[in-house]
Amino acid sequence: MNVRELAVPGAWELTPRQHPDERGVFLEWFTAPALRAATGRDLDLAQANASVSRAGVVRGIHYADVPPGQAKYVTCVAGSVLDVVVDLRVGSPAFGRWDAVLLDTRERRAVFLPEGVGHAFMALEDGSTVVYLCSSGYAPEREHAVDPTDPEIGVEWPTTGPDGRALVPSFSAKDAAAPSLREALAAGALPRADEVEAFVRTLRG
Repeated sequence: MNVRELAVPGAWELTPRQHPDERGVFLEWFTAPALRAATGRDLDLAQANASVSRAGVVRGIHYADVPPGQAKYVTCVAGSVLDVVVDLRVGSPAFGRWDAVLLDTRERRAVFLPEGVGHAFMALEDGSTVVYLCSSGYAPEREHAVDPTDPEIGVEWPTTGPDGRALVPSFSAKDAAAPSLREALAAGALPRADEVEAFVRTLRG
């Protein structure tokens, strides 16, 4: 498996080796040794999620309180999405920075997101199916969102899909009403980089 750290520290792109033959293809989309080699830690699996979206749907930018936060290991098993990671850790040198990875059924990449960062994706095709492994279960009182169209973050959402059709962004009511990065910062709602790092150190043992 090939690994690459993203512009958001602690977030990684992982590209599996695929083994095609006349029957199809086999790959290991997640292995604990590869993740540990890249990040120095394990992913304690508490929940596995799947979402199916039509073209243009944007989910996020979502994050969770730390501790315990929610690390995620994400891939796309049908269609394609632009997966986005945003550094929301106050005090991080990369605070407010974002990076993106195309997840599709060609390269079959995955993305690992550590606790304290924001996550979003845009479906580029109808029926795009994202599956993700989570280090903690869903807890609505700890879940938050930041405006995915906040110009201060400046995520460059695609305007056309792989088939050349125009993409019209669509958001849930919750995400459309989410505060900007500046508003979330002023409200003290964002995780602090030092607290996140202290928590992640406990996970590394």
